[in-house]
Amino acid sequence: MKKGTVLNADISSVISRLGHTDTLVVCDAGLPIPRGTDRIDMALTQGVPSFMQVVEVVTAEMQVEAAVLAAEIKQHNPQLHETLLGHIRQLQQHQGNTIDIRYISHEQFKQQTADSQAVIRSGECSPYANIILCAGVTF
Repeated sequence: MKKGTVLNADISSVISRLGHTDTLVVCDAGLPIPRGTDRIDMALTQGVPSFMQVVEVVTAEMQVEAAVLAAEIKQHNPQLHETLLGHIRQLQQHQGNTIDIRYISHEQFKQQTADSQAVIRSGECSPYANIILCAGVTF
């Protein structure tokens, strides 16, 4: 469910259509996006916009109740992992709910993206910079 305003029409539209438990993916520039899944391509060049910039804008608009990450992020991109966990902690405080964080293999992650409402591709070029966000309700 939407919480505010986003300038990008495609992102605003997909967030406005989310129902409870629907998912939305924010990914790096290299994640394969399954055929048939809506792609919102924000990537301009390497690193622009960054994964965290996109996550911050999306989560300012979207009510989040759960997040799924590839377990490999812990080992292969620990700095981004810690930044992301810090953002999730702040989001929990702002929303007033606990956000369940689950880790799965990168292969499972890629399979689960096919069930999402859309995949938003950032310009991020660091490993495992991907998240599946599960929509919550604002009431």
